[in-house]
Amino acid sequence: MTDLHRRGLMFVLSSPSGAGKTTLSRRLLVDDPEIDISVSATTRPPREGEIEGRDYRFVDDAAFDALVARDDLLEWAKVFGYRYGTPRGPVEATLHAGRDVLFDIDWQGTQQLQQTDAASDLVRVFILPPTMAELERRLRGRGTDAPDVVAARMQRAATEISHWGEYDYILINDDPDRCLGELRAILKAERLRRKRQLGLANFVRTMLA
Repeated sequence: MTDLHRRGLMFVLSSPSGAGKTTLSRRLLVDDPEIDISVSATTRPPREGEIEGRDYRFVDDAAFDALVARDDLLEWAKVFGYRYGTPRGPVEATLHAGRDVLFDIDWQGTQQLQQTDAASDLVRVFILPPTMAELERRLRGRGTDAPDVVAARMQRAATEISHWGEYDYILINDDPDRCLGELRAILKAERLRRKRQLGLANFVRTMLA
């Protein structure tokens, strides 16, 4: 029987802070054994409860500069004074193994991924809050940011949302369960695309022989 397998894809989730992207990402990872999270490198110091290698790779500025100089990052951007980037090696190894990689990155990183050799494997999803008022309520409800930080995040949110047209799918997160179901449906459909079914041409030729 012809060997049918698929090529992995890069599944990008972007949203303004507070729209629920991180929660949706975590739930998707728990539910789906075929997708792994891309662990970003960052110059930001760890927050309480964050674990090295699970949440981020925490590096200093010199180490981050070295990653950039060696072209070891697929993308990187500066956000709120700190730099974040995606290490190239783990992502390429995962895709080669036929598994998917989940990216929790912003529009700047997504644009850079679109310019890489792996752009054909990129699936871009933007998560919108139901309203800006609800977004601000969620940010204030966290209780982790000072009022001036919340104000800065709201200002940045408007810029981020302005890039919605650069994404393949737009979801409004007014119901987390429904939004998660839509994410699962997108992922399932994208995995079934003809271009990702390796060995399909040989399968059809064998079937018709």
